[in-house]
Amino acid sequence: MILPKLQHAPASRPGDRARTMKSELLHINMGPQHPSTHGVLRLFITTDGEVVHSVTPYIGYLHRCAEKKAEGNTYHQYIVYTDRMDYLSAMNSNWGYCMAVEKLMEINGMGVEIPEYAEYVRVIIAELNRIASHLIAFGTYGLDIGAMTPFFHALREREAILNIFEKVCGARLMYSYYVVGGVKWDIPPDALEEIELFVKLFPDKLREYNELLTTNKIFVERTANVGVIDEDLAVAYGCTGPVLRGAGVKWDLRKDQGYSIYDRFDFEIPVGGGDMGTVGDCWDRYWVRMLEMEQSLAIVEQALQQMPREGEIMAEMPRRLKIPNSEVFFRSECPKGELGFYILSDGGDVPFRCKVRSPAFHNLHVIEEVGAGQMISDLVATVGSLDLVLGEIDR
Repeated sequence: MILPKLQHAPASRPGDRARTMKSELLHINMGPQHPSTHGVLRLFITTDGEVVHSVTPYIGYLHRCAEKKAEGNTYHQYIVYTDRMDYLSAMNSNWGYCMAVEKLMEINGMGVEIPEYAEYVRVIIAELNRIASHLIAFGTYGLDIGAMTPFFHALREREAILNIFEKVCGARLMYSYYVVGGVKWDIPPDALEEIELFVKLFPDKLREYNELLTTNKIFVERTANVGVIDEDLAVAYGCTGPVLRGAGVKWDLRKDQGYSIYDRFDFEIPVGGGDMGTVGDCWDRYWVRMLEMEQSLAIVEQALQQMPREGEIMAEMPRRLKIPNSEVFFRSECPKGELGFYILSDGGDVPFRCKVRSPAFHNLHVIEEVGAGQMISDLVATVGSLDLVLGEIDR
């Protein structure tokens, strides 16, 4: 549908017939099968030529009813559904849900003490999955901007991590590795050797990525000062993770809220505003993820040095978990941001209600604010910088 927008211009010369210059607003559906929309996301944009007049995201094309399905599955059975939310960081989603259930048990005096060895295993696997998720963010963002080579480099290192996960739990995408009370299996010796090798080799790969893309002149010009999300805007929309930290806010649940054994590790919280000078643009969000991979690697290295040589991987747990009437909300720091689970129990072995606080859902809707006034090509760069996964948004 085309809506006319009339702008009258004065006659060019006295005596000439007055001429009318017309500008038209064009309504375009960008997606839900567009390669630059990161999944089945539909962006309804109104453009004035190449300039975006307004943008409205529409979701629901992938809806799996995961929250509703919690009401028909036991606390243990529901873990498999968390795999399918942010499927690029399924380990982190598993862990966040398990910690929410463990917190719910603790509230009711059913406290479960996670073995120290299992905590180290949880941290190592979660940080490796954080790196794997950011590698896809790095590679696909290069594709969005027009650079194909970085994507293949990112897949190379991600395959090394997936090979480790396959040896640990037998799967490469949907893991269900974390369970309430610990993890399903120990890290086998050959997988542990591969983790140690990865820790040694990956820093050189990161430098390679930066040479390929980070300081590339075209990439910088396409991302610097584009899609600026400042601190006030990020907080107003509930943005978290690299989107919030890219805006200059030093906030990370692993440090600021503290859970598991993260207080034992020395690591930094990267924020936006580096050499490029801008805080909150596309380049800042990209750069935060690159720095976070360094920090995750440092956590894995420290965990390998500190962890006991052997230990229990599971706490003592009842075979059938029934939790008295109560409720809990627990959030954890996932690669996309803060993943929260609100669980309401009615005394049975299945949750009465389960609500998921998706970081990607909140990060997405800021596009309505920053998208207006951009060029269409800049809108593509902005959407890519948010690192969206629709499986988590359409939960």
